[in-house]
Amino acid sequence: MVTAAIAYLAFAIFVAGTVWRVVAWARVPVPFPIALTCGQQKSLDGIRAAWLENPWTPAGAACRTALEALLFRSLFRNSRAQFLPGPRFIYRPALSLWAGALLFHVCLFWVWIGHLRFFVDPALLGPANRFVDAGLLAGLAFLFLRRVLDPRLRYLTLLSDYLPLALLATVASSGILMRWWFHTDAAAVKRFALGLATFHPIAPVGVGLLFYVHLFAASALVATIPFTKLAHIAGVFFSPTRNLPNRSRARRHVNPWLAPAQVHTYAEWEDEFRDRMRVAGLPLERQ
Repeated sequence: MVTAAIAYLAFAIFVAGTVWRVVAWARVPVPFPIALTCGQQKSLDGIRAAWLENPWTPAGAACRTALEALLFRSLFRNSRAQFLPGPRFIYRPALSLWAGALLFHVCLFWVWIGHLRFFVDPALLGPANRFVDAGLLAGLAFLFLRRVLDPRLRYLTLLSDYLPLALLATVASSGILMRWWFHTDAAAVKRFALGLATFHPIAPVGVGLLFYVHLFAASALVATIPFTKLAHIAGVFFSPTRNLPNRSRARRHVNPWLAPAQVHTYAEWEDEFRDRMRVAGLPLERQ
């Protein structure tokens, strides 16, 4: 069955690609902490340290990574330089990206949880409501328009950066159309999904063309995740600027891959060039 084969192939590519990326990240040597910090580092007992901004324990680093993954903390702290009439050069908070990204990810997570009702019985959560669907489309529109309207961001954007947005827009719009206007047979979709989950696929009957568009776009999106910037889903946990405790002052870190330095002492250098130095009239430590 072609439909089931495409879904299985996309999932296999996603799993294999994600494992490949994770193994590649895990094998990168990080011999000493390179944590990205902006708070007081742990030093003397009388100086208050920033345990979350500048954690010195694995627990603090784990909390900082969790805040980054769940609440996009670095985006919330984002600032932007700008010239104003005068001229004045100022820094101001830039919270629009944080708000748009948080709205999009929360709505996407809600939709993903709601889709589990097709794979498990009983359903864990009902379908998304109109607010969630509107938030998902608004978040997608914001992420697309900021790349198009911002000249600096447009200059840095590659063609491959638009592919995930196009696939996400196709998946979201087709799903919303099926939910609110062009209704499909939810029971047939659940039978098909349960068949996929139990490795006994059955052909979907009476689901309509929009379902196949939705499924194929979702399969393409899942298959491309490990090879696009969507890989940050797993990559955020392997960022050494986030997941490493900053204890470079408290503990000496020696690079185990550092090759022994070839040292040429001054005494050896003088022995090598003594005759030339004597002719040139340069002072010698040893005659």
